[in-house]
Amino acid sequence: MSDFWWLNPCKPINAQAHAQAAARQQQLTKPAGSLGQLEALAVQLAGLQGRVKPSVNQLWIAIFAGDHGVVAEGVSAFPQEVTGQMLHNFVTGGAAISVLARQLQARLEVIDLGTVTPSLSLPGVRHLHIGPGTANFAQGPAMTRSQGEQALQAGRDSVLRAIAEGSELFIGGEMGIGNTTAASALACALLECPVAHLTGPGTGLNAAGVSHKAQVIERALVLHAAERGDPLQTLFNLGGFEIAALVGAYLACAQEGLAVLVDGFICSVAALVAVRLNPACRQWLLFGHRGAEPGHRHVLESLNAEPLLDLGLRLGEGSGAALAVPLLRLACDLHGQMATFAEAAVADRPA
Repeated sequence: MSDFWWLNPCKPINAQAHAQAAARQQQLTKPAGSLGQLEALAVQLAGLQGRVKPSVNQLWIAIFAGDHGVVAEGVSAFPQEVTGQMLHNFVTGGAAISVLARQLQARLEVIDLGTVTPSLSLPGVRHLHIGPGTANFAQGPAMTRSQGEQALQAGRDSVLRAIAEGSELFIGGEMGIGNTTAASALACALLECPVAHLTGPGTGLNAAGVSHKAQVIERALVLHAAERGDPLQTLFNLGGFEIAALVGAYLACAQEGLAVLVDGFICSVAALVAVRLNPACRQWLLFGHRGAEPGHRHVLESLNAEPLLDLGLRLGEGSGAALAVPLLRLACDLHGQMATFAEAAVADRPA
């Protein structure tokens, strides 16, 4: 599987559709720029989709799940069994993302990359069994190169299924007890940022718990310092199966030409890894929200990302990105359905 597909060129933006959409915005019956970020979104999507009037009605949400060996260090307020229990909740419709997917009429795919729950087999879940969760990255690499490449490929495979079904927008979500620790460690390694700035409560740690979590991350960064300059090996050393799958998904979307709406802190760290591996993928990434996890702001700034929402969310699962979809849809509707000055016989502003 070592064909290094993640380094393949990303699809270029359609400059003609982008220019025509920008020109259309100037002709709509409103003061120029008066719809702010919604105008820019519609024009950006036009360039990504190669059509003057873009659409995000066909939505694909993929939830990637995996357990984390670093939980053995006492970095989470929840036990690892919750990962497997939440997989059941996703496919039976009880999770937040399940509700949101129904409301948005989205296709929801749930992929278990590797959990500690023995012989887990749930109808409606794709069980890939890459391993019983990752290894404890405070003591060694989180995953082998083979496992890491399998996780990257799992993300890519989900994207190919999304495209085969005509999806117009991809949202990746994650589930895995301990994954804010992995994401914080990854972000610290890639951004060379102080651990305290990127470490937060995750699922609800108190101040002492956050301090302990930061100490575990510090130890891991020292252990893996020699390979910090290699983003792929850093992902395999410090990441999780679900984070690697998100990286693979984002890169595949950019290569195949499918716009991405990135969720919260963990997904944004995966986006950071993807951009470090293949910088051209950045233009295919839209950002749904700024979450409450303190490290998220730093990661967004490093990606020069302007998220759509800021609601104090910290759930994960792709929920923040899903909540931003109605804004994207309305941006497309305004762009595509508003009358031009000529069509409405409204006097245009003077030249």
